[in-house]
Amino acid sequence: MAMAAAPSLPHFHGLRSTEFQAQYPAPPTASPHGKAGAFRVRCAASVSSAPKRETDPKKRVVITGMGLVSVFGNDVDTFYDKLLEGTSGIDIIDRFDTSKFPTKFAGQIRGFSAKGYIDGKNDRRLDDSLRYCLVSGKRALEDAGLGGENLNQVDKQKVGVLVGTGMGGLTVFSDGVQALVEKGHKRITPFFIPYAITNMGSALLAIDLGLMGPNYSISTACATSNYCFYAAANHIRRGEADIMIAGGTEAAILPIGLGGFVACRALSTRNDSPQTASRPWDKDREGFVMGEGAGVLVMESLEHALKRGAPIVAEYLGGAVTCDAYHMTDPRSDGLGVSTCIEKSLEDAGVATEEVNYINAHATSTLVGDLAEVNAIKKVFKDTSEIKMNATKSMIGHCLGAAGGLEAIATIKAIQTGWLHPSINQFNPEESVTFDTVPNVKKQHEVNVGEYPSD
Repeated sequence: MAMAAAPSLPHFHGLRSTEFQAQYPAPPTASPHGKAGAFRVRCAASVSSAPKRETDPKKRVVITGMGLVSVFGNDVDTFYDKLLEGTSGIDIIDRFDTSKFPTKFAGQIRGFSAKGYIDGKNDRRLDDSLRYCLVSGKRALEDAGLGGENLNQVDKQKVGVLVGTGMGGLTVFSDGVQALVEKGHKRITPFFIPYAITNMGSALLAIDLGLMGPNYSISTACATSNYCFYAAANHIRRGEADIMIAGGTEAAILPIGLGGFVACRALSTRNDSPQTASRPWDKDREGFVMGEGAGVLVMESLEHALKRGAPIVAEYLGGAVTCDAYHMTDPRSDGLGVSTCIEKSLEDAGVATEEVNYINAHATSTLVGDLAEVNAIKKVFKDTSEIKMNATKSMIGHCLGAAGGLEAIATIKAIQTGWLHPSINQFNPEESVTFDTVPNVKKQHEVNVGEYPSD
């Protein structure tokens, strides 16, 4: 996926979505909306081989707001500050008894509060994946200058919601099955179906705010958020929406979620040192670490954003989606699905390979996945000497369907601040990873165009 003001290229085994961002200077009339000092204009490098970019302000898609729920809290700036510090959000799970599980840790969210965003009755009733969606979506709208009564100033029939999830309402589903087995069907909550299905996050946000534009969800595992951004941008490009609220949400840290990934033999078992368990590109990596949360962007046509004086933080340049057609979980070792997606995304974005100088990698810390991604990126970008690549998952774990949303926000913040967060736990790096992975300590870097893959 591509955006102005820097995103990254996420990849997902089997299904894949790629997007890019390039920075767009805020118009003189735009409200800083709490971003004073954070936004800096960057000019794209002049590259003769660059494909033609979209110039029609009705079809150019910009990012005007960001909202999240994370292991570091619900504030975007706090989230990125923690990443810059190299803080690990991984710790022993205390939500349920893990004594019989070989993996006992995750990027578990603690102390989450929906106060001011969800009424008390619904807050107690909703699955966490829905709570995270509602809070991150409403915070993104506030960030875009569309909180409260301001939202009534836009045409709500042209505002859509597209927030996906990989696992859906897993807690509601698990509790419903348990009630059926232990007490019979009459003890299943009437909210079992509504709160378990994947589209309910988008639906509830729209119902709550009266948004009548395109509304659905996409579920493509780890690539979910990126697929949502790609589809949302196309709704705007086709004139079907002025604004799209898009991203991903996930809350799968519960016994059935942990147990399912244990059964896949996908998780790290470094129980003696949870903070160092997620170590992308390190020779001693031995599985990913589960995370949870939500990441949501407000995407808007440039014409509409300029008209209302919106705080523009990035521009979506283009995207693509491909499939490995190879295996349910393992990527092709040559990364063909990823490299093809990157190439198609660059073409759609009007970006030459020489313009990309930052990649926020998918980098889950799995044995084959990390290197397959690197092989794919090296196939597209022949000269990697100017590219810096980091791994957000080294600190927050793999947030599944929400991963792309959270990493898009990290990428945009990298462009805004001029600082790249480190990839922590780089102790014994793979020799084939020839990129500067920003090991263990943050670095200053002026991002021209960034990418983030979701596999």
